[in-house]
Amino acid sequence: MKDEYYMKIALKLAQKGIGHVSPNPLVGAVIVKEDRIIGRGYHERYGGNHAEVSALKNAAQDVAGSTLYVTLEPCCHEGKTPPCIDSITKHKIARVVIGTVDSNPLVSCQGIKYLQSCGIEVKTGVLERECRDLNEVFFHFMEKKLPFVTIKYAQTLDGRIATATGQSQWISSDASLKFTHKLRAQHDAILVGAGTVIKDNPELTVRLVRGRNPLRIIVASALNIPEKSKVLQNLSQTKTIIATIKKSSDPQFRRLTNIGAEVITIAANKQGTVDLKNLLKILAKRNISSILVEGGAQIITSVLINNLANRLVTVIAPKILGKGIEAVGDLKIRNLDLAKKLSIRKIVRSGEDIILDSRLI
Repeated sequence: MKDEYYMKIALKLAQKGIGHVSPNPLVGAVIVKEDRIIGRGYHERYGGNHAEVSALKNAAQDVAGSTLYVTLEPCCHEGKTPPCIDSITKHKIARVVIGTVDSNPLVSCQGIKYLQSCGIEVKTGVLERECRDLNEVFFHFMEKKLPFVTIKYAQTLDGRIATATGQSQWISSDASLKFTHKLRAQHDAILVGAGTVIKDNPELTVRLVRGRNPLRIIVASALNIPEKSKVLQNLSQTKTIIATIKKSSDPQFRRLTNIGAEVITIAANKQGTVDLKNLLKILAKRNISSILVEGGAQIITSVLINNLANRLVTVIAPKILGKGIEAVGDLKIRNLDLAKKLSIRKIVRSGEDIILDSRLI
């Protein structure tokens, strides 16, 4: 029970790194000696000290003979920082309790084996499910070699994201808009279709909370984005990638490139539009581990029909429109047994709205 108690503290520490460490995992560490915490640390930012090193540096006394609790297997390779296993052995830690094994092929059990070879007692699997859930993005990225995809949209109680005339600003409350900006800050990139850019002209930045601006990705098969669009402004500060099926010789391609946007050509799918799975593969190679899809309905439908979504965040406003634009289009499901199934992780109030946070299963 003591091991679980201290691991829970390490998990809470790890959460402090949300929005700052990607594509690295969230990690927390606690050092315990004689039933007393003498050191705490967490991975604060990408490229910064790992949790174990931070805890060792923050220790209030000599850590020799103590127990280190860490939510993820200590790394054993040289990256932005030296291997954590070296610091652990150097400081004569006697026991290491690990939440879960690292899926990174550069680590995966090698850190554990090295510590054991040095005579350190190692215990794994303490609150493993909680530790894996904390890093669901990291594990998905490592194991599937694709970004973790979150779909988010705001809808009325009767499932409309806009009126019949296309008006959608604003269905949700001010509190939910703030929540959306927080969600943006927690993802590496935000993806929308050209239709959303043309109709709503969003900035797709983080303004209502503190946090980094995600990479903006616009799916525009026809490259029909107006140059005055907000996503094409301040490109030196917030990068925008436009995915299209057009070739670099196309005048539209050159026009957008000349104003500072990065335009990439993606092979077309059977419908003659950008193949989203190929796009995700390319983004994964660029170390984009998480993507927030904010619309519109065509992109949301395409992501779902191609089984590319991992998480669905639905903001439900206490409003009824009747006729209007649906959040999700035709998924070609004609048998109820084949319906997309969800596991609801969290239900919270947000101003007047209700937010459902679920996972595709």
